[in-house]
Amino acid sequence: MPLATAPDTRITSISAAVLDLLLPHHRTTDPAAPAPLTAFPHQLRRIADFVRRGAPVVFTLPGFPCKSPNPAKVLGHLPDQGERLSLGFLHRLCTDIERIHPPGARIVICSDGHVFGDVIQVPDLHIDAYADELRGLITGLGLTRLSAFDLRDVLGDLPYDRKRAHIHRQYAPSVEALRAEVHTDDQTRALYRGVTRFLVEDTADFPGTRSTLQRACRQRAYGVLQRSRAWGALIAEHHPAAVRLSIHPQPIGAAKFGIRLLDAPDAWTTPWHSAALHRADGTWTLMPRTRAARLGRLVTVDGRPSHFRQE
Repeated sequence: MPLATAPDTRITSISAAVLDLLLPHHRTTDPAAPAPLTAFPHQLRRIADFVRRGAPVVFTLPGFPCKSPNPAKVLGHLPDQGERLSLGFLHRLCTDIERIHPPGARIVICSDGHVFGDVIQVPDLHIDAYADELRGLITGLGLTRLSAFDLRDVLGDLPYDRKRAHIHRQYAPSVEALRAEVHTDDQTRALYRGVTRFLVEDTADFPGTRSTLQRACRQRAYGVLQRSRAWGALIAEHHPAAVRLSIHPQPIGAAKFGIRLLDAPDAWTTPWHSAALHRADGTWTLMPRTRAARLGRLVTVDGRPSHFRQE
């Protein structure tokens, strides 16, 4: 094997340094973590492509869809301190990368609420309000290295039911294919179970039995997985060179790099399924609203509930 040239060595070194900034925030359920940089060849290769061209490293992050519809978990249907902290973290990650790679980095937040709003039973009006507020936070907080991307950027002003039908028809795998994958692939099975759990937890005031709710949510979980796969395929089509981040735990070496936005006791917890608690020691964590309310007092920002503060 020929020795690497000096420019190749520099590209490899910079790419490894960029990835090294991500590793402390890796969201994974893999018991072997932490892992060496060499365990992430897909990410290293994608980052190196940007470094080689002297271009900003572009990351795509599907997520920030809408708030959970369960008021026991969240403070309302608009972004709050959990989202503000998460956006700030992502922006700082980009500025840290800029110190290693002067062209810097950009993160495209691919807000996916409308993609599966019907199967998670959140009104499109609430999803619009959340997405608009998210864009407003990015602008208002001066987070110039972040941008938002959603179905409106792809399919304009079409009714949301038609938008969902379009991407489902064009990109979604069949339920049968997903069922087979859930039975044979550990990672898909873990994701299916995680989505099912969230759907159960996000359902408030269900009139039937717990077992009936669980059966319904297991069925709906396949719809969420279908739309999630469809959205991922559409993102890849629009941002083919980007490094793909994920808010879901990912195994070491996967094509997607799971990233933890804020501290939480559960690897699946996100700001849109919880409330933020400012601990007495100055650190932040995420937890269901009802638990946070027992531990701290409610803080409002601009007249809206924002987070809880532990005294």
